[in-house]
Amino acid sequence: MPVPAASPLRSLPAGLFVLICALFMPGAEGHSQSRTITYLDPQEHTNLYPPAGGFYPNGGILSQITDRLTWQDPTTLEIRPWLATDWSMNEDDTEYTFHIRPGVTFSDGSPLDARAVAQNYQTYGKGNPTLHFPVSEAISNFDRAEVIDPLTVRFHFTHPAPGFLQATSVLGSGIVSPGTLQRSFDELGTATNIIGSGPFVVSADIPGKEVDLSARKDYNWGPENRPARAKTDQIKILVVPEDSIRVGALLAGQADIIRQVEAYDEEQIRHAGYSLHAPSTRGVNTGIAFRPDNPLVADIRVRKALLHGTDRQEIVTVLYSENYPLARSVLSSKAAGFVDLSEKLKFDPVLAGQLLDSAGWRRGENGLRYKDGHPLRLGIHISLPHPQNKTMLELVAQQWRRLGVELDIMSGSAAGVLLDNLDPQRTPLTVSEVGRADPDVLKSEFFPKNRDALLQKGGQSNKVQHFQDETLNAMLLDISSRTDRAERLKQVVAVQEYLIDKAYDIPLFEEPQVYATSPNLTGLGFEAVGRPVFQNVELNRP
Repeated sequence: MPVPAASPLRSLPAGLFVLICALFMPGAEGHSQSRTITYLDPQEHTNLYPPAGGFYPNGGILSQITDRLTWQDPTTLEIRPWLATDWSMNEDDTEYTFHIRPGVTFSDGSPLDARAVAQNYQTYGKGNPTLHFPVSEAISNFDRAEVIDPLTVRFHFTHPAPGFLQATSVLGSGIVSPGTLQRSFDELGTATNIIGSGPFVVSADIPGKEVDLSARKDYNWGPENRPARAKTDQIKILVVPEDSIRVGALLAGQADIIRQVEAYDEEQIRHAGYSLHAPSTRGVNTGIAFRPDNPLVADIRVRKALLHGTDRQEIVTVLYSENYPLARSVLSSKAAGFVDLSEKLKFDPVLAGQLLDSAGWRRGENGLRYKDGHPLRLGIHISLPHPQNKTMLELVAQQWRRLGVELDIMSGSAAGVLLDNLDPQRTPLTVSEVGRADPDVLKSEFFPKNRDALLQKGGQSNKVQHFQDETLNAMLLDISSRTDRAERLKQVVAVQEYLIDKAYDIPLFEEPQVYATSPNLTGLGFEAVGRPVFQNVELNRP
């Protein structure tokens, strides 16, 4: 198909133009049909075990092929029925009983009943070491699942679990067939191995390149805002890492939806008459977390110096758009329990210098700070899932260099980055962020048995020698088990204040997920933390 002379593709370098032609033109069978949608993601999925759905490419697939017991209204955050028609809990939130919608089946025809639901939650709540399934970070204090009758399941908890109802609505709690849970964790990296009950099924998975989804013709048990069969027949998810190619393909009419539109491309897309969508992730803001087990950042004066020596407003103004509000706390301003801590986050390079002086870090002739002959040199890895992360860290490095602190920005293979990020001596800093519309998100990010962003002793890493903050851990556990909502939110406020008072984290901005869509596309939805929902999407091609 010839490209018109006015096409945005013509403004691309020749190599990119050829690559777009190869990606979209020869093999786009069915793309001209209005019931096929092409969606471009910058990254390939890793693993589709539902509790791994926090990674956005994973979540973008799981959102289409699995259902949950409940759904969370993205506007009101109210928990509503889905696979569960109703539910109840006891007075101290240690037992939850759900009644399952009759007639639901997995895409292989097997029934989605109380037994299947119980097996899913038994796996998510306790893990399965034999098959290498980790415990879900969304579920706290889980004891066991009990089948009451074919359509009734009860969950028991060792301690109160006030966040569990919301946990039943998250992508990490998507229900898969019992047969899927018989496979190993590694096998669930192949999308065709996931059997869910959602409005789409995986029809093809070409590793690193493409995942194809086909609509289930018999689907009729979605939540109230999308109860019936998907409006489109097929979704083609293509992995396109280059920003310019994704944008060029969209503007040329060769793609219908793209994810991770960088701030510098937003104006171009708007000017061309295309739509931008920037749903909030509503959780822990994008920031830089410290690993105090490393002696270079063990001194709170050093951490506070770097907090006050970071010009967060410059970062937001120079690199991002209005879709990236300046962080005013560790938590998003759209999160329950948010408290505005802007006064504690002020940029003050004079104070930062005084704190470093008092901690014994003195400037050398080259402008860097030294102590006992060693430079204040810190390492951090680029986090590819986050927008403009390399450029953002480079700007932070410039700001810290003016303080006399050197920031090494590292990259490497996925395996190497993973190992480095478990070693506080290699990475005294890490990029922090996690989305979830529930106060338990703080525990997900900072508790040692969950993501363990601070790297505590007894947590995810066996390389931590000393650092452990029992006060913080007790506060996080209290959030996950306190049943009085008002008291729970007070503790959420206290944890935010504690994290900033200890200078464990430098919150930078509230991270959205930014998508762009064709003017001919309608019906794109999002769940509560920004994953796309394709069930109501349709094209009206001219």
